[in-house]
Amino acid sequence: MTRDAGWDGCRRAADVLRKLGVAPDRLKTLLTAEVGHTPSEVVYEENTLELHHYEPDERRHEAPVLVVYALVNRPYILDLQPDRSVVRRLLEGGFDVYLLDWGEPTRLDATLDMGDYVGRYLDNVLDATCEHAGVGAVHLLGYCMGGTMALMHTALEGERVRTLGLMATPVAFEGTGGILERWATYFDPEVAVETLGNMPAELLSVEFSMMDPVDQYITKYVQLYENIEDDAFVENFARMERWIWDGVDVAGAAFAEFVGEVYKDNNLVAGEYALDGRPVHLEDVEVPLLTVVGEYDHIVPADSSRPVVDLVGSEDTRLVEFPRGHIGISVSGKAHEELWPEVCEWYAARDAAEPDTGGVGAGGTDGDGTDDDGRSGDAAAARAAVRAVAERAQAAASGRGGESDTGGGTVDGAVDVETVEGVGPTYAGRLREAGIETVADLAEYDARLLAAVADAPEGRARRWLERVGEASQ
Repeated sequence: MTRDAGWDGCRRAADVLRKLGVAPDRLKTLLTAEVGHTPSEVVYEENTLELHHYEPDERRHEAPVLVVYALVNRPYILDLQPDRSVVRRLLEGGFDVYLLDWGEPTRLDATLDMGDYVGRYLDNVLDATCEHAGVGAVHLLGYCMGGTMALMHTALEGERVRTLGLMATPVAFEGTGGILERWATYFDPEVAVETLGNMPAELLSVEFSMMDPVDQYITKYVQLYENIEDDAFVENFARMERWIWDGVDVAGAAFAEFVGEVYKDNNLVAGEYALDGRPVHLEDVEVPLLTVVGEYDHIVPADSSRPVVDLVGSEDTRLVEFPRGHIGISVSGKAHEELWPEVCEWYAARDAAEPDTGGVGAGGTDGDGTDDDGRSGDAAAARAAVRAVAERAQAAASGRGGESDTGGGTVDGAVDVETVEGVGPTYAGRLREAGIETVADLAEYDARLLAAVADAPEGRARRWLERVGEASQ
């Protein structure tokens, strides 16, 4: 052995001993690193989901931003640490922020499908957000699978969506979906769900890690060793590791549907995808659209996200291709210096033109033809007319025992109107203002009048009546 080689070996040994000296402290950091630093208030809960509200120091924009996260992993990746928090960048931009945390499904939730998550839960969360914020529409921001879900919902129920932002959102799968699309070709989700029920978080975490096994199981740990004396590096590493392995199970039916119909069959792009029998046509999305893709994203390749700008019916579309990966667009320093200020500016520029879809609460009519909630005078008049009819109906009902014949079967008058799927707290509040408090009350009116009363699309009111009719049969 040469003298130089011997000295090199000694230096390496000394380096190892020095780093081993700080290892106990670094191990404590790895085990105790905190995430989700921004204070929030839970303003709505349903089943396992929670809707968190983050309030800015100074609210400068009317419509809040509602962030829809994926069913996989936990949403604190968007609030990983104070200097790399998407939530904080939006707050600094002057927006009220609402974040949807889906929670973890129980074994009883294994039958929940995409219709439940998109058509029921997300619908109710939008109602709750609009009601809490006192607005009629929000800026929607979806991340990964959450973006796909937000896109689906906007195509079906876009009246409460002011703008739609998509981050690393999987949409197109015809040789464009990368490794996950190729794996899906040989994967039978129905068999997996039949065997496992909900898809286990541990299995999904390993699957994502195996997309880049050298980096996930070797390279990053070498980098940790090389930077073990750097407090900030170790703490950032610990936060990322905690998020990667702190996964959640995914409801079996929703997993099978998403993998089978979206990934394997490309039905969303083909126009052949439906939620609860309702076709989802991307050309029905007409709100301003922002699509952010990671140029180095190996989980949702850019080619899977880019096509959405040509598939929607929006005239106002913008595609931002950022030189980071799937996670880097939300946690990298460069993203927080350059990307998120640009996203905030995009939302802010479109906030002033928010449609006058109205807030919530009771009120009279202003001199401009609207009531003091911003809803039209027609709606106010419709509510007054329905209230008068409801008062007469209530008087008549008191003489016959309080039951009401809906014409499609007897419905218990004690069943609250909010129990009808798709009504939600916001619409229920407007209906109650007009005296429509129960399912039986609702069934007394036609879709056109209900739509005017609730400031809802007539198609939505028609579906309420259809669901009441189905329940009474």
